[in-house]
Amino acid sequence: MIVRSLHDVEATDHFVDWGNGTSHRLLTDKDGVGFSICHTVVRANTVSLLQYRNHLEACYCIAGEGEVEDMDGNVYPLRKGDMYVLDKHDKHFLRGGRGKDMILVSIFNPPLTGTERHKLDDPAGSTY
Repeated sequence: MIVRSLHDVEATDHFVDWGNGTSHRLLTDKDGVGFSICHTVVRANTVSLLQYRNHLEACYCIAGEGEVEDMDGNVYPLRKGDMYVLDKHDKHFLRGGRGKDMILVSIFNPPLTGTERHKLDDPAGSTY
């Protein structure tokens, strides 16, 4: 059995400030269960262009608000209780709420190693 808290992760390199938020990599590849779980905070009033070329991702909003936008310009508002899935390695914009952080539970398959970092200064978007 694996039991881990946000506090436990903050003392490791699996707590990542990714530029426009933070990610507690609670479950990673080394845990050997085939997926990873992250507690992700998307800071208010931020915009991130992201793509996961090597992972599928499902996100479930547990607090706050924000939105995700696909490359066709479809904007999906997100609030507590909403989820989205990047089932085709979709490039997307992720936005924190206006004046309000968004908190997500993010699940990746295959799992993250736990130390991946976004490079938000690339105009083509951050990928890993």
